[in-house]
Amino acid sequence: MRVYIRSPRPEDEGAYSAAVIRSADHLTPWNPVEPDGFAALLRRQGPVLRSYLIFDRADDGLVGRVNIANIVRARFRNAALGYDSYVPYAGTGRMTEGLRLIIDRCFDDGPDGIGLHRLEINVQPENQRSIALAKRLGFRYEGFSPRMLFLNNAWRDHERFALTVEEWPGTGD
Repeated sequence: MRVYIRSPRPEDEGAYSAAVIRSADHLTPWNPVEPDGFAALLRRQGPVLRSYLIFDRADDGLVGRVNIANIVRARFRNAALGYDSYVPYAGTGRMTEGLRLIIDRCFDDGPDGIGLHRLEINVQPENQRSIALAKRLGFRYEGFSPRMLFLNNAWRDHERFALTVEEWPGTGD
């Protein structure tokens, strides 16, 4: 693996802000660009949201951020993955590698895992790179949700993709 993952720390704020600013053109069509949002991200961490940062092993550069949001336990054991990749690593396969590590952690029942059964990714239909990433990871298409999320001052349609632990390589029955 060319990457490693870990939870965000306060000392990551500068690298995060710089990565978001550097990647603004890349991010703007799909997500709000919030270089000053790191402190709020740290405050929101808890039982329903966990975030991970993906770093390049060669230079410790920030490859991307992944949120595991809307974590539901009990019988559902489901969450939604959201992610941003950062320039210059976007398009190099490092986000795929990092997401594989994060999905492993999501499905892991051990002390460092989240113990989920199902994950979903919701992608705006025009975001072909993100759709390709979801498919590359083995997520299956589940449907279309009109006006699902309010992003960049408008309600945006999304395509839904999902994956269960049984479908993930190396886990399940």
